[in-house]
Amino acid sequence: MGNPATVDFTKLTLQDALDLAILVEEEAQERYLEFVDQMRQHHTPEAADFFASMAQNEQKHGEELHARRHALFGDAPRRVTRGMLWDVEAPDYDQPRAFMSARQAMQVALGSETKAYEFFVQALPHVADPEVKRLFQELRDEELIHQSLVREAMRNLPEADEPDASDYEDEPVAH
Repeated sequence: MGNPATVDFTKLTLQDALDLAILVEEEAQERYLEFVDQMRQHHTPEAADFFASMAQNEQKHGEELHARRHALFGDAPRRVTRGMLWDVEAPDYDQPRAFMSARQAMQVALGSETKAYEFFVQALPHVADPEVKRLFQELRDEELIHQSLVREAMRNLPEADEPDASDYEDEPVAH
């Protein structure tokens, strides 16, 4: 989860909060794109495709937040940096596996959406600014919607056996 010790939630302005939210989305998008590359290397296109859709969702949400931030604050410089957060919504690096199924990829995404929800829940009691509090409540609630969307996608998957890594192992070759 993110490192709340590096962010003083009591002093966040709405601009800072929007910048933080944008950075969270950017970090998650970048991580999902890394996973897409990994899954393509492992020839697991279903997992790669799902991670690509998650990257697109994160990008879209980040763009919406950026437009909102720009409308309110123009090109004012950021006071919040990427170094102030870590894995707020981005899935953990150790989550992807060779031969991942789409369902396993969705479980990774569900964990990330849950992690982001918990970040906002834990931050809210420390937020002083009413506008920031409303934004964080909105972001918290959006994470619940995202969890529901991932669960729905999982329900729509056919019930199939999960791949076993041994299904993909090469037979020994004689020397």
